[in-house]
Amino acid sequence: MTDGMEEISLSSEQVPSGEGNETEKERDGEKTELVVQNGLTQGRKEFVAPAVGMEFESYDDAYNYYNCYAKEVGFRVRVKNSWFKRNSREKYGAVLCCSSQGFKRIKDVNRLRKETRTGCPAMIRMRLVDSKRWRVLEVTLEHNHLLGAKIYKSMKKMGSGTKRKLQSNSDAEVRTIKLYRALVIDAGGNSSLNSNVKEIRKFSDHPNQLNLKKGDTQAIYNYLCRMQLTNPNFFYLMDLNDEGCLRNVFWIDARSRAACGYFSDVIFFDNTYLSNKYEIPLVALVGVNHHGQSVLLGCGLLAGETSESYVWLFKAWVTCMSGRTPQTIITDRCKALQNAIAEVFPRSHHRFGLSHIMKKVPEKLGGLRNYDAIRKALIKAVYESLKVIEFESAWGFLIQRFAVSDHEWLRSLFEDRARWAPVYLKDTHFAGMSSSQPGETLNPFFDRYVHKQTPLKEFLDKYELALQKKHKEEALADIESRNSGPTLKTRCFFELQLSKVYTREIFKKFQFEVEEMYSCFSTTQLHVDGPIIIFLVKERVLGEGNRREIRDFEVLYNRAAAEVRCICSCFNFYGYLCRHALCVLNFNGVEEIPSKYILSRWKKDYKRLYIPDHVSNNVDGTDRVQWFNQLYRSALQVVEEGAISLDHYKIALQAFDESLNRVHNVEEKPEQLKI
Repeated sequence: MTDGMEEISLSSEQVPSGEGNETEKERDGEKTELVVQNGLTQGRKEFVAPAVGMEFESYDDAYNYYNCYAKEVGFRVRVKNSWFKRNSREKYGAVLCCSSQGFKRIKDVNRLRKETRTGCPAMIRMRLVDSKRWRVLEVTLEHNHLLGAKIYKSMKKMGSGTKRKLQSNSDAEVRTIKLYRALVIDAGGNSSLNSNVKEIRKFSDHPNQLNLKKGDTQAIYNYLCRMQLTNPNFFYLMDLNDEGCLRNVFWIDARSRAACGYFSDVIFFDNTYLSNKYEIPLVALVGVNHHGQSVLLGCGLLAGETSESYVWLFKAWVTCMSGRTPQTIITDRCKALQNAIAEVFPRSHHRFGLSHIMKKVPEKLGGLRNYDAIRKALIKAVYESLKVIEFESAWGFLIQRFAVSDHEWLRSLFEDRARWAPVYLKDTHFAGMSSSQPGETLNPFFDRYVHKQTPLKEFLDKYELALQKKHKEEALADIESRNSGPTLKTRCFFELQLSKVYTREIFKKFQFEVEEMYSCFSTTQLHVDGPIIIFLVKERVLGEGNRREIRDFEVLYNRAAAEVRCICSCFNFYGYLCRHALCVLNFNGVEEIPSKYILSRWKKDYKRLYIPDHVSNNVDGTDRVQWFNQLYRSALQVVEEGAISLDHYKIALQAFDESLNRVHNVEEKPEQLKI
């Protein structure tokens, strides 16, 4: 042990009073107090087994948790070793073991007391870490002896004093379970969320634990522990209720954490499976990468659609993200979600997914007379209105013409219009996730992997398959974007300019806007105010029944500020300029798109040029977790580049070998370390 401490090792026989209660009880012969049945009995709590990475607020929390687990499994706990700082006598390390650990000492062999030690290896080793929490560093779960009830003294022979101690022990177990609730499993070593966990009111319609089948809890825990050990920088949190039952879970793998650094500006919170009562209460945070592909930014299992569960999940994600929050978060139209986002993401733009709302039209309005006409009028109002006054006029016409003023869903929808109607959201950054055109949808991330009856254990297997497929798609898109240039379709310099910059898929979308410039047949000045000019661009569009219609689009242009803004707000919705804005730039002799309208997040070399979280400029000299995260992000950039080609791979591998040798050289010269 180091860290400026002088190590003091105490065996269990040397532990001060209060540290080794089980040992003292063994000496008194009162072993009955710790008798439990082997295994998990029907209807009892399913306790989570200890694992490397668990963290506790205090030594007592850790000690009581291990005792609680031991009673459930069927063994007793002994404090094998404790370490204290010499000056302050503050404890900073300990080993807890099975009471059958070790063997009787030679001088005790002739004692009449029956030998119970078998050299059992079961133990946990823990230490006080920089975060002032106790972290489990080593675990052995296997025992070399039978577990379960071993009645050493008959209950009939117990005196009143022993019975009182049993009653006291029962009270202590209740307190222990409450302490167990505070357990936070945090592979990343970030700060605890205990202070953020709200008490959930115990109403029958507010579930207080996950609705899982037999074995699901253990399946979740086994999966998370395996990922923690095999996936560097894996992060997960588990929320337990007062009874020690699993309530909420959040996890995020290493690649998803890295993706958060690049693509967490706009997030779609997918609660499709939870709200539609699927077999698994799954939720997902989803972003969009530089190819326009969906990318997973975190997953969770929630006890129910309550504000409390959503708050817990969002705070877990913020903790993983070191406090960063998205610019825009898109969700289903749900009051519980609205309350939770207002609490956790007060500065983010919260918007309702338009595709979710439009999918509910048949369900909500299908029973009305003139349904087809109502649906067409609604679609026209939503998707074709360019100004607020146009939308509200079209809505009023719909309500009056079809006499649906008392329809509750339409009424509430209009009240919430500022969160979902495109005409109100023109200043919101959506990065292509707005679904502001008919037919555009936000599909669930696991759409092809999860159905209504998919069991949890099957999903945990499919989860990795889904992520592998997504990672492969992104890698192939990276290679294609870097190694092959797109075919140009016009002589417009805007097309040539962005063909060299954007990824292949995003460029195709922009290229379509360039092609459609030729459907805009008129660009004229409407109004001049100093450097600001308002242009009117006329475009031929396909209307109802494939009829050609002419639509007018107003475009603001400020040459001095290199600013161009179209009333259709294509740039904020999709992240690139529309045909109308391009026409105005072209009309004014501008040959290059201003840099402010070329988003870095769409560039083919975005991950190479952009380093998220510039923590390297302000590194905490004592925070090893921060060191790890920064080193992992930097290494991942080398991995991304190294996968481009065989030559890149060889150079990257050589660089890793050279770096490792240099680090080993530092290890051999400890005087160079500055910690």
